[in-house]
Amino acid sequence: MNSPQLRKVSLLFIICISQLVFADANLGQSADGLTNRDQPNVRPNSKRKNRSLKIIENVPYADTDNPRQQIDLFLPRKRLDDKPLPIVAFIHGGGWKNGSRRSGLSFIGPIVQTGKYIGASIGYRLTGEAIWPAQIHDCKAAIRWLRANAEKYGADSKKIVVAGSSAGGHLVAMLGTSGDVAGLEGNLGNWSDKSSRVDGVINFFGPSDLTSMGGWHNNPDSPESLLLGGPVPENKKIARVASPITYVSKDDPPFLTIHGTNDSLVPFEQSVQLNKSLQEAGVLARLIPIENGGHGRPQLSELNKRIRFFLENQFDGSHHDISTDSIPSPKPSR
Repeated sequence: MNSPQLRKVSLLFIICISQLVFADANLGQSADGLTNRDQPNVRPNSKRKNRSLKIIENVPYADTDNPRQQIDLFLPRKRLDDKPLPIVAFIHGGGWKNGSRRSGLSFIGPIVQTGKYIGASIGYRLTGEAIWPAQIHDCKAAIRWLRANAEKYGADSKKIVVAGSSAGGHLVAMLGTSGDVAGLEGNLGNWSDKSSRVDGVINFFGPSDLTSMGGWHNNPDSPESLLLGGPVPENKKIARVASPITYVSKDDPPFLTIHGTNDSLVPFEQSVQLNKSLQEAGVLARLIPIENGGHGRPQLSELNKRIRFFLENQFDGSHHDISTDSIPSPKPSR
């Protein structure tokens, strides 16, 4: 290899390393997605530095030292007023077997920066550690903790909206539809006297009926089968118990569902059926299709506006007309 070629290879190597370092600095997390596990930690000057936010990490919600059973809190440094602020809580995706609550900052951060909300990102046990219903038990315990500790952080315990993507979308939909199901509460934490009901759901392409996913989702090693503890076809009763659509009732909170029409991982029809079931039960539910969109949360100004309208309708007494017209995907799936 001649000298110009060596210089070119060296330059490419340096660029790649720089990009990796930059990405890690933005995430502010170790390789396994968890940092500073031992105790709650305020990180105003962390690698994820943001002058508009105060970040409190690793707050236990289940009275355990399990790093997955923790919440990260995001507080605005400048509030619009002195009233208790509504809570927007995010639940991460990853097929119930991967992912980290650290990913919640990208969604929660811009919302909290407005000074109108307090944010939370909820961790939960993954399928390598525990199978269903551990995941929903964790999420419900987290909501009870948020409600019990709201006053401490200047939050309004009566105003909690949850948002989640993919597996997280499934879990927030479960929170929304199973608020009246005592059998899914679990007994984690010290706040059994608090409600795990939520006041609104933003569901990004979450599975809603595990019994009807079909295809490779029925394989023994699929995320759904790992969640249930066995292949879906052999565990249909558990699959129904783990499906948000099973619990739809008229007292469910408003839903905003976003889903790509070309999603190859979670069929678009999953959200169509959930939205239809909610509407037939009398729930205020909207489905926003991302036309030609795949499996992922797109960054679209029109979508962000509709999410903002949804939050303002839920929390501020606004009456925005939220369009359900499809939004073109910026990167159509193939």
